[in-house]
Amino acid sequence: MPIRNLKDGSDLPWISDIRPNGRDGKRIRKRFATKGEAIAYESFILRKVDDKPWLGEKTDLRNLSELIKLWYDLHGQQLAQPKSRLRKLELTCFGLGDPVASKLTINDFAHYRQMRLDGEIEDFQGKKTKVKPNTINHEHAYLNAVFTELKRLGEWTLPNPLEGLPQFKIEDTELAYLYPEEIPIVLDECRNAEYEHLVTIVMVCLATGCRWSEAENLKGSQIAHNRITFVKTKGKKNRTVPIAQELANMLPRVRGPLFRPCRRSFERAIKRTGLIFPEGQMTHILRHTFASHFMMNGGNILVLKQILGHADIKDTMRYAHFAPDHLDDAITKNPISSIL
Repeated sequence: MPIRNLKDGSDLPWISDIRPNGRDGKRIRKRFATKGEAIAYESFILRKVDDKPWLGEKTDLRNLSELIKLWYDLHGQQLAQPKSRLRKLELTCFGLGDPVASKLTINDFAHYRQMRLDGEIEDFQGKKTKVKPNTINHEHAYLNAVFTELKRLGEWTLPNPLEGLPQFKIEDTELAYLYPEEIPIVLDECRNAEYEHLVTIVMVCLATGCRWSEAENLKGSQIAHNRITFVKTKGKKNRTVPIAQELANMLPRVRGPLFRPCRRSFERAIKRTGLIFPEGQMTHILRHTFASHFMMNGGNILVLKQILGHADIKDTMRYAHFAPDHLDDAITKNPISSIL
């Protein structure tokens, strides 16, 4: 990486290591007390090279942070959660040392992601935390999207520096769901919770397959004729799901927000049940429960795709194995079926 921390205990741990005139040009190495000084020095050296017209076309000397800001202004702020995406990109940029974007290479990012996995990269507060490969894949995808979109907009003419670098392969995670006998246990604890509408939110999730945030943020205007219309969804498309009259009667009769944030209350209720869910699926297990039971009860996979609001059928196919007759041919068409 052009700028890195040698961690050798010296007063000048940060080193700038660059070849401003390319791989065959002179190598310039200099040590500094802080990362900021190293970044400033590298920018100074590269600008000196850029000011020499006989070297040909001017080099794009924009730092990665400048491109991220440009991407955000032209495209990123239109995303569903723009501030969150920007924050993650800024953290990645900080970890990479905010290099000159045209100098960023696959090798730089490969070293960065390994250091992230090992917990050697500091965040904005100077804290080092090990992350999982899935987190790295998200950072990879987000940064790749910056270059791809800027290239589409004509704001970036050089090759995408991450092109050709594959993401980590991630094993499929367990899609846990509630068994029929567990659902009443969960609902009973939610009824006994400190928030009276907690059980209603849980029942909306179980009855429609919506995400927790979609149920928690419901407004009265989204309820009509025993149907719930979910808006501002992850896929940025509204979808409407019918509900039973009994559930419709449980919903508060107000025009504005129906509920208050109560995720913590749900977590405490689940803790009281003694049930153990896979990591990261505390509230999402309700969505998995709807989809799993929908297929086990003979539901159509294409209908499920519409209800869940998936943009890609591959996401919905994760639940296909719950269908009653899924792969039943394995029983009758295996080589020992005739002797069993």
